[in-house]
Amino acid sequence: MPGGRPTKYKEEFAEQAKKLCKLGATDSELANFFNVTIPTIDNWKLTHPKFFGAIKTAKQEADNRVERRLYEKAMGYEQDAVKIFMPASATEPVYAPYREKIAPDTTAAIFWLKNRQKEKWRDTKDHELSGKDGGPIETEEKSDPRGLARKLILSLAQAAKLDE
Repeated sequence: MPGGRPTKYKEEFAEQAKKLCKLGATDSELANFFNVTIPTIDNWKLTHPKFFGAIKTAKQEADNRVERRLYEKAMGYEQDAVKIFMPASATEPVYAPYREKIAPDTTAAIFWLKNRQKEKWRDTKDHELSGKDGGPIETEEKSDPRGLARKLILSLAQAAKLDE
């Protein structure tokens, strides 16, 4: 007989979670909705495949919609719109439908390209360093106190000779 408290999970939670995730809910928001902790949500995902599948599918759908909107914002798009006028002599407003053109958004385009074509559009570039004539970089150990002391004594001795 397994120990611990009985689960609060109910079969209808899968459908509820699906609807919430389609609207962009996070695991934290699911936990809040179901009045449980995030580790409980994680446990439900492991022990209830239908719950996990509903969340995974719905979150992917929401992500796809955001991706599409980002693309449209980067490229520019058209949408239906209505201008409402109230002429001075009119008793009711006049509605004028039209097709509104939304200009491409540079920031959205940059974001899209930096994420989709990282090698070409990212801000930082990798730099390869090499030593003389393309060989390995040569390093010198500086942590030897005796060697440093010798170098310092030699330098002081040479400086003293120059002062004479």
